[in-house]
Amino acid sequence: MNRYLRQIMVPEFGEKGQEKLSRAKILVVGAGGLGSTAIAYLAAAGVGEIGIVDGDVVEESNLQRQTIHAGNVGLNKAESAKKFVEELNPYVSVRSYPFYVTAENVIYLVEEYDIVVSCPDNFKVRYLLNDACRLLDKTLIHAAIYSFEGEAMTIEKPPCYRCLFSEAPIETENPVMGFTAGFFGCVQAAESIKTVVGLSTLNGKYLRVDLLTMDFMLAEIKQNPECPVCSGKLSGIYPENYGGSCRIVRLE
Repeated sequence: MNRYLRQIMVPEFGEKGQEKLSRAKILVVGAGGLGSTAIAYLAAAGVGEIGIVDGDVVEESNLQRQTIHAGNVGLNKAESAKKFVEELNPYVSVRSYPFYVTAENVIYLVEEYDIVVSCPDNFKVRYLLNDACRLLDKTLIHAAIYSFEGEAMTIEKPPCYRCLFSEAPIETENPVMGFTAGFFGCVQAAESIKTVVGLSTLNGKYLRVDLLTMDFMLAEIKQNPECPVCSGKLSGIYPENYGGSCRIVRLE
């Protein structure tokens, strides 16, 4: 308990919050800039079990923002992150999945966990995770970043990611400041922990922050009545829904 003393002292968290956290199972998809930060703070806080999914390997150019991978260039990112968690907090059970999320494996991955933290660098996986989490009734913690800017949502129930973004834009390689990844990775860790404990979250809200100007925007989101996911029309995960713009073309 001494390890977690400072957070146990927080009235809204306390010993009961720590007990809930110790039983939580959280899946982090992507161990890059966002994922590195989220993983570090979830592990430090004492989450019971953390799963880490990433098929990529650590490159030198990653280290500007993916700080948990120091000294592990060439190693798979999920394995590198697992090593970090084990060294930081041996009381956390950690599982690595050294491969990419696909339409074929997303249900298998998501169904084992209570919360999914979405940290991929592409739209295909964001939509896969959104749809799988809604089908399985799992909480999704979303964030995405670009340069100095980023966004975050917590999706416990409708509205979902597709209610706000029905289709994906053209994919481009994003420039990003390391501290932007760190900021929004911390937001994802905070939202995950608050979800476990039962505190207020960003559910039903959209947070956007520009760290260059320090402009913060928080907006309410309404469920899109035409959303094929929230309306219950989508009955499964079908590969044809995740190509190009990720528009739903098959419902069952």
